[in-house]
Amino acid sequence: MCQLLGMNCNVPTDICFSFEGFAARGGKTDDHRDGWGIAFFEGKGCRLFLDAKPSIDSPIADLVRCFPIHSKHVIAHIRKATQGEISLENCHPFRREMWGRYWVFAHNGDLRNFHPQDLEFYQPVGNTDSEKAFCLILDKLRASFPHSKPPVEKFYLVLQEITNFIAKKGIFNYLLSDGEHFFAYCSTKLCYIVRQAPFAAAHLIDEDLSVDFSELTTPSDRVAVIATTPLTDNEVWTTIEPGELLVFQDGLPMS
Repeated sequence: MCQLLGMNCNVPTDICFSFEGFAARGGKTDDHRDGWGIAFFEGKGCRLFLDAKPSIDSPIADLVRCFPIHSKHVIAHIRKATQGEISLENCHPFRREMWGRYWVFAHNGDLRNFHPQDLEFYQPVGNTDSEKAFCLILDKLRASFPHSKPPVEKFYLVLQEITNFIAKKGIFNYLLSDGEHFFAYCSTKLCYIVRQAPFAAAHLIDEDLSVDFSELTTPSDRVAVIATTPLTDNEVWTTIEPGELLVFQDGLPMS
């Protein structure tokens, strides 16, 4: 199946270190060779890079590795296709507008016989189960709150209800953000780490690369990294429980 990577911070931060290890899973240390993508929120704007090539062979991935784009919300995905051909329109993350904000979504899993028929506002461009799920989520949220984004407590309850419905159709790990809040749902496999002072060195699992974060940060910085499986081998990652929907803000998970 696919792999997810997310980052949520209290100050704009680059994801170069984490992406170096993550991208290696797209054809070097794992067999997720069916495309990849990454989205960076910058204020209300959103940079989106997609490529149907494996991330290990993609010149666009080389750009992301080397160019330190700073963001407080990042969602990345490397694809191992279960539904839909290998093509650009089927690469995650997917992006849509709602309530005057961009929404970005990436999914790891497989939703069998999932064909929502009552979509009113949003339609899939490609033919993946993932994009269908994203369109259904946005459709139901917009129907529940037609005029503007509600307080996060009300939003969470509706999102949880929609998520529970879709999760009954199969494996449904996902990341979702509008550049203000960051949502992570675990169906089977997802974990996170919060890096904050006192910062230490970290070593990647998929590449022989280490970074001493104490040399790159200030004492007030805080960064949460969310991934399908841990990216480093010398840090303690927290497993998200199946059925748990977390909201991250300013680098911390909120209950």
